[in-house]
Amino acid sequence: MENSKKIEENQIKLQNRYKQLIEQAYNLRQTDCAMSDISEYKAIKLLHKLNRLKYLNREFGKQRLI
Repeated sequence: MENSKKIEENQIKLQNRYKQLIEQAYNLRQTDCAMSDISEYKAIKLLHKLNRLKYLNREFGKQRLI
């Protein structure tokens, strides 16, 4: 239960950071393409982490049912 809560808290933090990076990439698209690409790359890496956390959280849910 404790691990599940930690995973959910981490997901929320990562989702907020992902949204910030995507917004930053969008805002920089017209003025600084290189920085926009860097922000988008960081956002994609965060999205992969979020997907792994979703998988872990799903696995914890299955273990609780057993």
